[in-house]
Amino acid sequence: MRIVFKTSYDKDIDLHEHGWSRAKIAVLAAIMVLLPFFVGEYYLAEAANTLIWALAGMGLMVAVGHTGQVSLGHAAFLAIGAYTDSALMNAGLPFLLSFPIAGIVTGIFGAIIAIPAVRMSGIYLAIATLAVFAIVEELVILLEPITGGVGGIMAPSIQIFGISFDRYGALDNFYWLILAIVALVTWGYANLMRSPTGRSFLAVRDSEVSARALGINVTRTRSLAFGLSTGVTGLAGALMGHYIGFYNYELFSIFISINLLLVVTIGGLGFIQGAFLGALLITAVPQVIAIARDGLNANFGIDLGGIPGLDTMIFAVILILFIIFEPTGLYGRWLKIRTWFEIFPLARRDMFRRQKSYLKTERMK
Repeated sequence: MRIVFKTSYDKDIDLHEHGWSRAKIAVLAAIMVLLPFFVGEYYLAEAANTLIWALAGMGLMVAVGHTGQVSLGHAAFLAIGAYTDSALMNAGLPFLLSFPIAGIVTGIFGAIIAIPAVRMSGIYLAIATLAVFAIVEELVILLEPITGGVGGIMAPSIQIFGISFDRYGALDNFYWLILAIVALVTWGYANLMRSPTGRSFLAVRDSEVSARALGINVTRTRSLAFGLSTGVTGLAGALMGHYIGFYNYELFSIFISINLLLVVTIGGLGFIQGAFLGALLITAVPQVIAIARDGLNANFGIDLGGIPGLDTMIFAVILILFIIFEPTGLYGRWLKIRTWFEIFPLARRDMFRRQKSYLKTERMK
């Protein structure tokens, strides 16, 4: 078991618990930076796609995992970010301006929507966000001069200081750009969650009654969290548009919203690391299914290509299994395994059993 000996109060607010944690992050960052030198274009493109999904997962994690707001319409905010970024770049703005503006516009739109929506909770909030998704989908079609309507729009190539970051022409540079953005957002997200604002998010999630008793404005806190959530999701949408290249409203379907919920639920609700683990799963499982399908067809003559919705069915089964057997997700399971080894041989089988008693304030929600 690792013992952290604290000699100052600075240790309590340090982003990393100890030096080994900081070293692990540095090694992981070095591996990600050097990845283009060791893998081919196909796997590098998949790595870039995983990072984009992780960024979108972090956006949804702010709302679902850290504030307790269920959203089924976050694909709409991906669309707003993608179309805003492409429209601004087509109008002549450089990527360094259009990209942050896309996130700000999406965040403002989300905050405005959140003012009435966050007064609801549970299934009612989920239905409200689903209605927002339907509205945005219709707006994309109606604003054809800007969005291309049903025909779609082409995402312009990214040029920064004369250097190309095109998805197909300069994949290495495009990957490094995504990696830098994801690292910066992750650093900001981690610092936000240890600030008074981040702690108010957690207080509202755990018990609204207790949060109000502590003087927290629940409505304002939830609106701020939803605005930040949609803003980060809009940044992911802008990158997703450049990754796809050419897209229309059908790219941002309700299934994208469901997949985002899978990312945060399976990865681990309430953990930033869960967004990355969930994104890795959501991008790796289709590849594993495709490889298994080809192997069964080649070796045993079993053709699964004619089964509609196979990927969706497998994802649904995975989600059900996690909800039943591991509600804390992949990262929660890893924390339990790590704790078991740290306190071995004092570990006991039932030490992670969920509590069945709750605070009175939680029953009065």
